[in-house]
Amino acid sequence: MTTRSDTARPDAARSDAPPGPGPATPRATLRAASRATSAAAVPAPPPAVPAVTAPDEAAVLARVRDTAEEVFAALADVRAATAGRARAVRRGGRALVSADLAALRPLLFGRLGTIIAGIGFIAAPGLLADAPWYLEWWQESPAGPPVQLLRDLDPSSSAFYDYTHWDWYTGPESGAERTVCGPYVDYLCTDEYSLTLSVPVTLDGVFLGVAAADVFVRRFQAAVLPALREVPVPAFLVNAQGRVVASNTARWVAGSVYRGAEGFAVRPVPGLPLALVEGTGR
Repeated sequence: MTTRSDTARPDAARSDAPPGPGPATPRATLRAASRATSAAAVPAPPPAVPAVTAPDEAAVLARVRDTAEEVFAALADVRAATAGRARAVRRGGRALVSADLAALRPLLFGRLGTIIAGIGFIAAPGLLADAPWYLEWWQESPAGPPVQLLRDLDPSSSAFYDYTHWDWYTGPESGAERTVCGPYVDYLCTDEYSLTLSVPVTLDGVFLGVAAADVFVRRFQAAVLPALREVPVPAFLVNAQGRVVASNTARWVAGSVYRGAEGFAVRPVPGLPLALVEGTGR
């Protein structure tokens, strides 16, 4: 007895199927079963990578802004005190000299610690009558009171320290209201991985020099990483040159340079020369 082409025994292909005809199975039933089996065999798509939510982003931006603003607030005080001292001296009818800048020291000493490791005023060449090049720069010392940074500022010396070519100086000199440089290893001051934040100091539109502060990267990261780690996608901070300042991912470590990459979005930190770069979840 032959079997019609539109019927089959479900166990016909099994070598251990019992003999004898089984009940006929309609073709539609077989197709439905085949579709169900195929559907079960296709793996479910992986869950989407969560995108950054508004609270995540807002928390990071706020923490970065608060941390940087603490430093820039100190620099605003240094700028105001320096310009005020220069104005008072000039009203007295004499030229500004290096000893006049000693009046800044109580202010500078009071700003050291917590996050700022070094701070001071860097004079524009020719500003002071007795020192064409001059640094009123102080840094914290593990051994006790702050110590002054002393460098060879004699242009005729082979060890002359020309500070005017550094980005933290050229930025303010060229008109940038706020500059963030680094991270870099500060071989001149602390041998630490550091950031330098700076602002211009002017008087009646004339550039007098730069107020600047050094911040150890480890301190800056300690302040902002807790918020960065709450972001569920790769996220990191960069300065205006694209150099990574802090990161929650090993792919973009501090000091590396971000030049743009697919799947990332850049969000400026309001009021600062910094930006948050974060994965878009794609």
